Amino acid sequence: MDRSHEKTLYVIAGPTASGKTELGVRLATRIGGEIVNFDSVQVYTMLRAATAKPSEEERRGIPHHLIDHIPPQTAYTAADWAADAARTIAEIEGRGKHAILVGGTGFYLQALFHPLFEAPKTDEGLRNRLLQIHARKGARHMYKMLERFDGELAAKLYPNDYVRTIRGLEFFFQNGRKLSSAQAERSAESEFAKRSRIFVLDPPRDELYAKINVRTQMHFAAGLVDEVKGLLAAGISETTTALGSHGYRRVCEYLRGERSLESAMQQTAQDVRNYAKRQVSWFKREKNAVRLAGFGSDDAVFDAMLRYIDTNP
Repeated sequence: MDRSHEKTLYVIAGPTASGKTELGVRLATRIGGEIVNFDSVQVYTMLRAATAKPSEEERRGIPHHLIDHIPPQTAYTAADWAADAARTIAEIEGRGKHAILVGGTGFYLQALFHPLFEAPKTDEGLRNRLLQIHARKGARHMYKMLERFDGELAAKLYPNDYVRTIRGLEFFFQNGRKLSSAQAERSAESEFAKRSRIFVLDPPRDELYAKINVRTQMHFAAGLVDEVKGLLAAGISETTTALGSHGYRRVCEYLRGERSLESAMQQTAQDVRNYAKRQVSWFKREKNAVRLAGFGSDDAVFDAMLRYIDTNP
């Protein structure tokens, strides 16, 4: 393959369990690239059982960046990731390599391609107060608060999406304005967006859901419950964003006696299927993305991506 795509930024996106990691590694091996993670759970250290972080064997010697990047007690926003990703991309390209973004967190990609104005750092005291309210009164109460202060943002979120709900409340109370208004003022496309090639995996829905169900069982079998016990024993609060992610949240409920282990497993699988559905909807909004019908492990998918790259410098 020729080197005419030296300044192209490649993005491999799609729903969870669609094979993004394998496709990214195959592309990196072919064109001389390094992977930059944009999964909002894989960024955390200490979390492993339910994160689907690629093993050393799966990485096949390809450098992976922004995985195991921050401790789980750290408040880490999409803007933080975008700043770290911009620096990492520059370093990779400075070595004459291709940067290949691989993940499924659309907010991260949006923050890199359409940056918000420079917002102040998160007020940890304010965040802790909001998390305490959430712990006492639940996600629905937080959502009703957001409806009162930023109804436009609330209309875009699920009532149980307390992580983004709390972020919207934080933004309002810290900045005195609505996050939905700030989002409407996003700058024009960044230079990263202008030179990107986005590939979105779109496997058959029933097969994807079957893989998610199996993966959930594997996560629990791999010691997810013991991992959560260890995190809590290490002082990681249940109210952190890290332990609010799929699987971890339901295990916390199980350990509090609020559901059985079987219920935790079933609800986790349902949560992840719902999340995959939202990811599919999100990436459909990427107008210039190339849709790849299948899983990242399919040779036909890899061949279709290479054909597109060769014919669209």
